[in-house]
Amino acid sequence: MIASEENEDLIHTDTNNDHRPGKYAVALDPLDGSSNIDVNVSIGTIWSIHRRVPGGGPGSPADVLQPGVRQLAAGYVIYGSSTMLVYTVGRGVHGFTLDPTVGEFLLSHPNIRMPVQGNYYSVNEGNFPYWSAETQNWVKALKGKENPSGKPMSLRYIGSLVADVHRTLFKGGIFAYPMDYKDPANPRGKLRLLYEAAPMAMIAENAGGRASSGTRRILEIEPSELHERVPLFIGSEHDVRFAESFQAP
Repeated sequence: MIASEENEDLIHTDTNNDHRPGKYAVALDPLDGSSNIDVNVSIGTIWSIHRRVPGGGPGSPADVLQPGVRQLAAGYVIYGSSTMLVYTVGRGVHGFTLDPTVGEFLLSHPNIRMPVQGNYYSVNEGNFPYWSAETQNWVKALKGKENPSGKPMSLRYIGSLVADVHRTLFKGGIFAYPMDYKDPANPRGKLRLLYEAAPMAMIAENAGGRASSGTRRILEIEPSELHERVPLFIGSEHDVRFAESFQAP
């Protein structure tokens, strides 16, 4: 059974019931950053694997509506100047690069570790007017000397979650998509918990980083619906904690 960002409902892979029910369910963002395809920006695929809840049968939303701490594995593929697969099963993060001459992914980045602090922040500042005062003050602090680096941080924003988090994984710093108050009566995050935030959070934590909604650890949030959205702050331990210190409890 697959839950996809591109489908409103679950996708059942054995519609003829010819096989025994599987043990696992997959949450998938098949093409992250697709709006950037026409300008040749790096895009990707994000996935995570869940152990199905007891009960068998053809599968139900309960099989994927589980907190991120229960994910068995998570990863992404980034399609850029090279094609890389980055994944974790809860014991470190490892990167494989596609060698097109043999058609195989070769281990190129074993045991990836995210720096505990970075010099870059990644956020869509075009949304600045729609953020809370706390988030606005955090971004202002990043541009000054009050942040963990002790000097103004540099902005790096691609607009493709896979690409921005991939850079952050190797270079450190923080990527954020904060709560949006464009509609004050209905504030919300943009990124989907199951298909984007939770898988990336598992990768970040297993590389020594941190992932938060601003007030809660992403991996502890229990989803209530397939397409639930959350704010996300993800990256180096010190930089994410600094962002959390600005958010209202």
